Amino acid sequence: MEISKTETGMAAKAAQSAQDAAEASSDHQLDTELRGAEILVKALEAENVKYIWGYPGGAVLHIYDAVFKQESIQHVLVRHEQAAVHAADGYARATGDVGVALVTSGPGLTNAVTGIATAYMDSIPMVIISGQVPTHAIGLDAFQECDTVGITRPIVKHNFLVKDARDVAETMKKAFHIARTGRPGPVVVDIPKDVSFKKVPYQGYPTSVQMRSYNPVRKGHGGQIRKALQLLMAAKRPFIYTGGGVLLSNASAQLRELVDMLGYPCTNTLMGLGAYPASDRKFLGMLGMHGTLEANSAMQNCDVLLAVGARFDDRVIGNPKHFAQNERKIIHVDIDPSSISKRVRVDIPIVGDVKDVLSEMIAMIKEGAMRPDTQALQSWWESIEGWRKRDCLKYKPGSGEIIKPQHVVQTLWNMTKDDDVYITSDVGQHQMWAAQYYGFDQPRRWINSGGLGTMGVGIPYAMGIKLAKPESEVFCISGEGSVQMNIQELSTCLQYNTPIKILSLNNRYLGMVRQWQELEYEGRYSHSYMDALPDFVKLAESYGHVGMLIQRSEDVEPALREARKLKDRTVFMDFRTDPTENVFPMVQAGKGITEMLLGTEDL
Repeated sequence: MEISKTETGMAAKAAQSAQDAAEASSDHQLDTELRGAEILVKALEAENVKYIWGYPGGAVLHIYDAVFKQESIQHVLVRHEQAAVHAADGYARATGDVGVALVTSGPGLTNAVTGIATAYMDSIPMVIISGQVPTHAIGLDAFQECDTVGITRPIVKHNFLVKDARDVAETMKKAFHIARTGRPGPVVVDIPKDVSFKKVPYQGYPTSVQMRSYNPVRKGHGGQIRKALQLLMAAKRPFIYTGGGVLLSNASAQLRELVDMLGYPCTNTLMGLGAYPASDRKFLGMLGMHGTLEANSAMQNCDVLLAVGARFDDRVIGNPKHFAQNERKIIHVDIDPSSISKRVRVDIPIVGDVKDVLSEMIAMIKEGAMRPDTQALQSWWESIEGWRKRDCLKYKPGSGEIIKPQHVVQTLWNMTKDDDVYITSDVGQHQMWAAQYYGFDQPRRWINSGGLGTMGVGIPYAMGIKLAKPESEVFCISGEGSVQMNIQELSTCLQYNTPIKILSLNNRYLGMVRQWQELEYEGRYSHSYMDALPDFVKLAESYGHVGMLIQRSEDVEPALREARKLKDRTVFMDFRTDPTENVFPMVQAGKGITEMLLGTEDL
């Protein structure tokens, strides 16, 4: 049979198409073979990571090369690895997203340890990627080798050592899942240099994760919630005590609805400030070591205590024996079962996500007929108002060349309370004054190190927040001691255009250390005075920023107004504050929370 030219042409075309398809398939197969570092970057893109804070080194150069080749993620070059983790931490606290940091092996990782421990103590979702020496060199004391898994094990939620490039995608999926679910926390992923370089087939990023050994409970037990509500409704002296877990769960709206529905008094811990509006009358202020008289007294004298996303730590309840002297029924809501009855025995434990549990409580109240005992509640409020009248945060205002640190914080609050503002702090007296005198009405606006109490976090936190929230004003309240611990990050602020405002309450002392030495060590101020401080104005200017020196009380407000006008500049404000000022109220170590020093007259 004769074959036409048309049919011959069609057959040739079909053969050519088949050959093209085979070549395309072959090319596609080649395209899906990626280096471990490239798979890592694809994982970060799949997790919608916008920023990485880091510092390069030999063990992570393949990863940095992969980062260089992409455009969706911005890398921020810090000046010290500790600041990389703090900046990622601050970003996570302000946004609720997982913060990401990238450090090299050896000293890169050990420099990051303080930042990792800081995030761990405050349950902050983070993924820290560290470089490691090649797999064949592990354990041989290779250059810049350290046991990353061993070193970080006590300060992470989990850690991984990736030994095969084919495991990178799945490991990253697990790392982000562990970091953000349950009780959040930092996860370290350690990647040897050869693993980041090796090419392996890439099957895509996993859409789900299965971990048989990790299944955090979200929904609280309905029967326990019902029991808790019966107890709450029958209370004569109820109190609602909330911590950072409310913010981490994004449950502020539910907390506010519950408190307003019941009309009960409420307090926040240092880490929970902003979960309930400070301007609301039902808010009694922060409680604990430097909490208000009314909050501590209500905590000690209530008959039913609802604890939500808080852990009864030593800075909150003081001496546990003193706390246990008064009988009360305790309901404890927390996603982490290990936190319940850890320091204080509770009567009704509810394990579950704070947002889910509070939502169910609200629904049960609306559906049920039980209501609070209004007569008993009125009498309880009368007792609370009696404590509140003491005005425990009152202080003597400064004048002339005496600037009271409280005045600086209050002035800032009065100027910015209705604006879109974030406040970071370092650790010490200035941190407590910020917590006491800046009234936080919104969640995730107060960013500080609570559990670990890490000096040097203020500037990196502010840097991370400013990148995430470029339209917001970001203020860092610090002291001349803390601020020098990561002051090199002023260079990062300039390079990445993160114009923050730094308020240094400079009293020439390590203030909290000096205060304890005055009260506990008969005024022996051992190494707490700063003898050789830099000229902070010139130092700020040398980094390319604006420096201000404020020495008179009447100049505080004009200086703050001037700094706020410089919207596109980082401003370092050196406030020379009263070196003798102490933080009051104060509960001394070993005392009960109502055994408070309210001022110098109690010394």
